Amino acid sequence: MTMSSAVDAYVGARRHLVRSALRTIASLTGRRKVTVTIAIGGLLASFGAVLATGRTDRVGAAAFVPWVMLLGVELGPNLGTLGGLAATGLYGIAVADAGGPHDALALAVRTAALAGVGLATGLLARRISSDAQELQSTSALQSALLDSTVDGICLTDSEGNVLLSNAPLRRISVEFGLPPYGTVVDRLLTLAEHTTEPARYRERMLALSTNLEPSEDEFELADSGRVFRGYTAPVERRDGTLVGRIWTLREVTSDRHLERLRDAFVAAVSHELRTPLTSISGFVEMLEDEEESLGESARSYLDVIRRGTGRLQQIVEDLLLVAQIEADRLELRRGPADLAQIAETAVAAARPLAAEKEIGLELHVEGPLPLEADAGRLGQVLDNLVSNAIKFTLPGGSVAVSVRGGDGRAEVEVADTGIGVPTDEVGQLFSRFYRASSATRRAIPGTGLGLVIARAIVEAHRGSIALESREGEGTKVTVSLPA
Repeated sequence: MTMSSAVDAYVGARRHLVRSALRTIASLTGRRKVTVTIAIGGLLASFGAVLATGRTDRVGAAAFVPWVMLLGVELGPNLGTLGGLAATGLYGIAVADAGGPHDALALAVRTAALAGVGLATGLLARRISSDAQELQSTSALQSALLDSTVDGICLTDSEGNVLLSNAPLRRISVEFGLPPYGTVVDRLLTLAEHTTEPARYRERMLALSTNLEPSEDEFELADSGRVFRGYTAPVERRDGTLVGRIWTLREVTSDRHLERLRDAFVAAVSHELRTPLTSISGFVEMLEDEEESLGESARSYLDVIRRGTGRLQQIVEDLLLVAQIEADRLELRRGPADLAQIAETAVAAARPLAAEKEIGLELHVEGPLPLEADAGRLGQVLDNLVSNAIKFTLPGGSVAVSVRGGDGRAEVEVADTGIGVPTDEVGQLFSRFYRASSATRRAIPGTGLGLVIARAIVEAHRGSIALESREGEGTKVTVSLPA
């Protein structure tokens, strides 16, 4: 839309120049009556010049052409044609007065030529006027559309000079107190000292002045606490020619405020739950010591309490871990580890659950795969992936865990034949608290934190995690780590 506005404005300007060339005198006066008066005066002046010089040849006839064109431009094709006929009449009078030869054919040709000039100029002026009005209407519509958006938008040339901008961006510029001149980067650099991270902000702005690749950044104003997200990308024609660059700016203060409140709430709830859960766990352990003296019903109640307490503890630990991840405080205790052994432990721990749900659980290991890593955290990742695979697989299905190595990498693949995930939701599975629609429809319990934690731990090990899924066919998660 922004590129189209720029091109339309450019084309409109070029056509306006053509029309202005045809209406040079009219553009100086700006009034139709004066323009017509000047054109008539020009016709009479040409008539007088022909009488005075006696030039009744083609040069004399040509003297009437500019004024006929001016009448055609100003009055349209019909009156322009009449103007051409009038000019021919004046020319005929001048020829008769000069006693020149009365060549009927020549006079007819010049009459037709002058009338044609008036007609063609009028039609051309009408076409240009119609196109200009259409372009102006389209440009006004596009400008109104851009001005009605939430984002501030501007288009610059390759040097960073502003070609056009919308109302929200101009309003933000006034609020920031940015100078009305210079390139976009020069203007934004004046804001550096007002941000919470002046050095980083200045570094990013200078990088944007030389790098035309798409980028996205956020900055916060120190005095007001307002947060803005900026995006920029090159704008190219269909043939790949660079037109310029688009810049957008959006205020995300409320979004960041809500995120901080949510994080504070999660942390507070997690800490508040930890204390009573610790007490409950302690009493459960005391009851377990006396489990033999309990009746069958009491033992079943105790088992329910034990499972519920364990689940709550796991949720609290996940919430606290996510809070650490968001605060970049995830700690790893690296040491010699064997990925194959970690996978074997995870599969062994999950076998009772798989047997209970009548799900086949297989492990394929090529051999020891030593690596330098936090074995506990990687065990947490595999426990999560395997338990997820079992949770989302229906009875009679299967889960396969494969461990392999090569090319300096160690990989673990967890594949299941479960309910899968809709293709358009796969990209959101690594978002906090997100749960696939295929899981919510079946009321399968979960918090939507497992994959978030798994990815954070894997990436902290300089590894990668990928997920492929098809609804109704199953899911495959692959973890790749440097060996």
